[in-house]
Amino acid sequence: MSDPIATIAMAAGLGWASGLRLYLLVFLLGLSGRLGWIALPEHLQILSHTPILAVAGVMLLAEFLVDKIPGFDSLWDSVHTAIRIPAGALLAAGTVAGVNPDVTLAAALVGGMLAGTSHFAKAGTRALINTSPEPFSNWTASFGEDLLVPAGLWAALAHPAVFLVLLAVFVLVACWLAPKLWRAVKRLREIIGKVVKVAGARKPRPS
Repeated sequence: MSDPIATIAMAAGLGWASGLRLYLLVFLLGLSGRLGWIALPEHLQILSHTPILAVAGVMLLAEFLVDKIPGFDSLWDSVHTAIRIPAGALLAAGTVAGVNPDVTLAAALVGGMLAGTSHFAKAGTRALINTSPEPFSNWTASFGEDLLVPAGLWAALAHPAVFLVLLAVFVLVACWLAPKLWRAVKRLREIIGKVVKVAGARKPRPS
């Protein structure tokens, strides 16, 4: 990737997508590289190896199913806070590894930041959606994320400049929403805590 805009777009896109659907991203990258649809950077070519594709495929299926179950999706997001962000940093760094240590470190920092931004935006939004008793809003959001990752990856590769503009808009919107989502999730936790406390107080004590 000699075009710096294309390189930046790919690094940023991998970081962003890692926060939403890490296993889908890894599987798509590996499969695309395996079939020759895209030329993976040297340090990411390992993603096209059979063991990586197999593990990514299994985890992709698990995430696809769990993410459609209200409540379990939020638990899955909580566990993956410690996975998606470092993975986003590593994938972003892998796009420029070998060029310059300073550039590689910068890519890792930006990739981790973008993974964290998309991850917390997703997790906070899904936690609020799960307060709805019907499952359709959850399913709509989940299927939307399933489609958003391949669409974003395609845009980053085919139209890098356009993707970077859209990504900048996403980051600005996410930063604007972050405190609102945090306050809403905090209030939700307080309400759940009160309900649990009241339910516990009403529970009949054994004589």
